[in-house]
Amino acid sequence: MSRVKNGPYTKRRRKKWLAAGRGYWGSRSKLYKTARLQVMHGLLSAYRERRRKKRVYRALMITRISAGLQSHNMNYNSFMHGLKLAGVALDRSILSEMAIHSPDDFVQLVDFAKEQLNQPGSN
Repeated sequence: MSRVKNGPYTKRRRKKWLAAGRGYWGSRSKLYKTARLQVMHGLLSAYRERRRKKRVYRALMITRISAGLQSHNMNYNSFMHGLKLAGVALDRSILSEMAIHSPDDFVQLVDFAKEQLNQPGSN
């Protein structure tokens, strides 16, 4: 039976994991097994955090909008409902930026939402 020689491919595969682990501290960048485990852990964390980032930013935007609404005696829920009744199609990121950088325009939106909520038959 012939002998299978797999040296070049094994070396290439191991170099790929070690290159991915470059920059890690100590044996995590030098030894094949620990580097591979650390890179796999890092890839898993990156995948998870890319999804978590969306949740965190949504919560941040809602908090910013709520902070902008506090001085107008309105809460986030009724504001968004009033905008929906008015047919305003601005997303949370735009609204949070408006609340921070252009409060005058944001006040106009708040007043517009209040008008829509105060109209009869708006519920």
